[in-house]
Amino acid sequence: MSGYRHLLLGVDLSAESAQVVARAKAMRDAFGSELSVIHVIEPLSFAYGGDIPMDFSGIQEEIHKQASTHMASLCEPLAIPESNRHLVVGRPETEIHHIAEEIGADLIVVGSHGRHGLALLMGSTANGVLHGARCDVLAVRVRNGS
Repeated sequence: MSGYRHLLLGVDLSAESAQVVARAKAMRDAFGSELSVIHVIEPLSFAYGGDIPMDFSGIQEEIHKQASTHMASLCEPLAIPESNRHLVVGRPETEIHHIAEEIGADLIVVGSHGRHGLALLMGSTANGVLHGARCDVLAVRVRNGS
């Protein structure tokens, strides 16, 4: 089996992301792959269905600023260049698929909480990424507090 050439790491920038980052880094080092990282910020209007007559732009800008800071602190120790850092706004599954195709990724690495019951039926980002990807997807089991 030949190794992967370009990995796309999808992170939510939570504390548990470190587990997913560690797996992607190990694969990058093992295969000598290029590594890109994506974080998708969901617009606040998605969460509220656009039914609340409020201007979320100030809050959205602050969220973007904080995410940018977190992305830099994640990517700099891994020597990931700015050109391989993707901080976008939209639906995570859609944006991850779009960037993966744009950069020619042959593996997407995401975290999975392994939910069951209602949470499983309602779907997850990892499940959405898996079912629409045109390349391989590695769902890393994330353990809380690990």
